[in-house]
Formats: sequence, C-alpha cells, structure tokens
Amino acid sequence: MIVGIGVDVVDLARFERAVARTPGLRDRLFAESERALPLRSLAGRFAAKEALMKALGTADGLVWVDIAVVAADGGAPSFALSGSTAAAVEARGIDVLHLSMSHDAGVAIAYVIAESRSAA
Repeated sequence: MIVGIGVDVVDLARFERAVARTPGLRDRLFAESERALPLRSLAGRFAAKEALMKALGTADGLVWVDIAVVAADGGAPSFALSGSTAAAVEARGIDVLHLSMSHDAGVAIAYVIAESRSAA
C-alpha cells in the first residue's frame, strides 16, 4: 500500500549559488559519502531528500546526514538510511522507498513513493 508520495525540483544554478554562499551546506545536508560529488549530483540528492520528507508527510525525526542516496549495481538510485531517520521511517510502517531522479535543462528532480507491505 502506498503510504505517501513526494516530488521535488531543484534549480541547479540557484543551488550552486547557495552552496557557494554557504560552504557549510555540504556538511549539514549531505552524508560524508556524498559530499565530494559534483554540485549537479548534490542537487539531485537534495531533491531526493526533500521528496522523501514530502512522501513521509513530515520532517519530524529526520536528519539530513542520516539520508544518503546510493546507486545500486544497475545504477538505480535508492536510499541508505541510518540513525533517527531510519527509526522514523520504520515507525511509520514503511517497508520500501522507491526513488527516481533525473537532471535536465538546468533542473534536478526526484520522486519518492513510500510503501508499506502491511495494511495500516
């Protein structure tokens, strides 16, 4: 059963300006494994994290650095959750998070579906 859906779009130029103005954003928003990635990739991951929060209906209990976007062997993106964020997702009864991301024409977009295999 679908528990929630979320989508987010990030303007790449605006994101790059924000990171240039506030270099500490990398440390506050991204897991250590993500921080060295190009800004285009970070913008997509930021969109994914925002879409996750929307799919969950709240940011309560979520910690930005506890959410990492990773690529599976086939290249499909997924979330690697830890800490209080993993606990918050589990507490909401979510078993599966589906993630789709794309970059084009100066924007990054991410779409998340939060799913529970058990009836609520």
